[in-house]
Amino acid sequence: MSSPQITLTARLSPSAIDTRRGVVRLHPEVLDALGLQQWDAVRLTGARVSAALAAASDNLPGVVLLDDVTMSNIGIVEGSEVVVAPEAVAVARSLTVSGSRLAATSVTPQTLRLALMGKVFTVGDAVSLLPQDLAPPPEADVTAARQRLSAAIGMTWTNELITITAADPVGTVAVAPSTVVGWRDGPRTGEQQKAITGSTAAQITVQDAEIVEAVVVAEEIDTTPAEPPLPVTDLVGALDAARRLTEWLELAFERPELLEKLGAAPRLGALVSGPEGVGKAALVRSVANAVNAKVFEVQAPSIAALEANAAAAKIRAAVAEAVANTPAVLLLTDVDALLPGTNPPPVATFVLESLKGAVNTPRLAIVATSAHPESIDPRLRTVELLDRELTLSLPNGQTRTELLRILMRDVPTESDVDFGAIAEKTPGFVVADLVALRREASVRAAIRQRDTPEPKVSENDLFGALETVRPTSMSASDTLQTGGMTLEDVGDMTEVKQSLTEAVLWPLQYPDSFARLGVQPPRGVLLYGPPGCGKTFLIRALAGTGRLNVLSVKGAELMDKWVGESERAVRELFRRAAEAAPAMVFLDEVDALAPRRGQSSDSGVADRVVAALLTELDGVEPLRDVIVVGATNRPELIDPALLRPGRLERIIYVPPPDAEARAAILRSSARNTPLAQDVNLDELGGTLDRYSAADCAALIREAALTAMRESLEATEVTADHLNKARETVRPSLDPAQLASLEAYANRS
Repeated sequence: MSSPQITLTARLSPSAIDTRRGVVRLHPEVLDALGLQQWDAVRLTGARVSAALAAASDNLPGVVLLDDVTMSNIGIVEGSEVVVAPEAVAVARSLTVSGSRLAATSVTPQTLRLALMGKVFTVGDAVSLLPQDLAPPPEADVTAARQRLSAAIGMTWTNELITITAADPVGTVAVAPSTVVGWRDGPRTGEQQKAITGSTAAQITVQDAEIVEAVVVAEEIDTTPAEPPLPVTDLVGALDAARRLTEWLELAFERPELLEKLGAAPRLGALVSGPEGVGKAALVRSVANAVNAKVFEVQAPSIAALEANAAAAKIRAAVAEAVANTPAVLLLTDVDALLPGTNPPPVATFVLESLKGAVNTPRLAIVATSAHPESIDPRLRTVELLDRELTLSLPNGQTRTELLRILMRDVPTESDVDFGAIAEKTPGFVVADLVALRREASVRAAIRQRDTPEPKVSENDLFGALETVRPTSMSASDTLQTGGMTLEDVGDMTEVKQSLTEAVLWPLQYPDSFARLGVQPPRGVLLYGPPGCGKTFLIRALAGTGRLNVLSVKGAELMDKWVGESERAVRELFRRAAEAAPAMVFLDEVDALAPRRGQSSDSGVADRVVAALLTELDGVEPLRDVIVVGATNRPELIDPALLRPGRLERIIYVPPPDAEARAAILRSSARNTPLAQDVNLDELGGTLDRYSAADCAALIREAALTAMRESLEATEVTADHLNKARETVRPSLDPAQLASLEAYANRS
């Protein structure tokens, strides 16, 4: 007897929860007609045959909801017909997959098996590494899979797709703990593992790969850095932290009896925090070398990527090595990856117990580093473990100048290189960024001087490197591109430009003047005005003038329906801004981010975001070298609490352009457009009432297109072309809105 089947219309699933998890949604009546329960497998037939898990939804009975990967697997597009039928699933004895080079070299077969559990597929299917956590099988460890994939690949792991290249048996299969999973032409679960370091040359073969990973712990802990530690005197910008850490280590190692006599325990556990790339681990290595202590370094992200048994064994081996070779420093880098504050892995308890046992060892110090101290398991920061903390801050302009001199002292450079000028153009750069700048400048110099017997790096090489090297703090941020524009390129708007200069640039350029007069600079500015009148243009020019890092976000981008996610996004935004200082946080459409509280129907999400934003602006820890600028064309919708002094206290109206400003905008827009002799932009600007700046730019563009429509060989734009363009490009400014904004300006 043949199984029932139904032909349905394919629609792309709107649910982010189902995306790339191999799940299709069917109406309950369709499930009943096919004799299916929730999470049964179904066969999908389009241009090719694939399989997925079926779940119920309230979509129309004649529609099946699929994600983009499933649509691609069956070779259809939205709106096509799909034949849906029940499918029998076999447990795969073996499975072979292929993927990107990054995935194949970074993801172990054991982690790959964890990611695939709970899914169904056929040979040839593309499958996401996202775990099937909607209805995972009992033996699936979704949290562990996520953590290991994130540690192995990084932030892009959720976008990785792999392809099923072979399966035994043939047909629709699912992965079980007993399934042998492997990469094509690569490692497989249960195969031979490498020999234990220091043992005989014989290979160890164990069928259970997890046991093998637990046994293979003997990769010797590397106590010798790839490069010798820097002298402490070269730790520019971190000398105070180095001095304090040196004092702590000397007392713990050389004078423990003094500490005991004064009632203090001689043990030492410290946390060193600061932005990524600022030199936290380099500080620890340099100070340890200065006090003649060995450093046993454990890279926490690498340990977090291992199976629990293997991770525990690695930690046990590292602790044993450090205890046996005192005086020593056990250094855990990026410890938040191994001991996260939320959803700590099962191995976290073992790691904490091991560290507690080791910290009381005479002449052994435990030092951890983290760029996200707020994300660390609070059990690590107790008085029994890491009871002391050091924080490294971003280097300022003077510090960056000294760092550049130190980094370039062994590099042949031209005599006229001005490191101070380069430092001014590197706001937010940390030591790692300056090293990358040096490397890029050296490459440029090498290309330029291939045949020169004594090549040297010039100032132009360093400035050219700035075009491609971005600060680490901005690597994952949406930044506003200035295009080399400054406020001098903004025509008219004299009062607006002056107000922005006083509110945004003066506090960053003349902090001594504010301190001398005993006044606090403004925390934020609100720009408001009609749409299309140059608010974002002004921000770009302002960032170019002040050489600021700009984190740009539209208000609605921070809104998330999941409880706590929007507030977390706000905190993360301000944390990145602090790490990239001097920086500007540009909140476009701020009325969508901070509407009046108590008036929304989104389960309180907007109210919580407003509260989070107010908290960050007020800040227990004051914002330093960070200015917040909001932009809106509906200022009356913004929560009033955001506009009081100490928050977005400077309110600046950007009016629509007058005749003179419109003429200037037309000239700027037409600077690369050849105009005929009969075109008078000053006269034209006077006739464009209710045209915004964007409308004026669109008018020039449309006139050029009109000339091209007449002849693709056209060489200029005439007055007739501009008149025809006016028939298409109409004024966009609404008189009622203008009157409302002007009334708001007069009231405020």
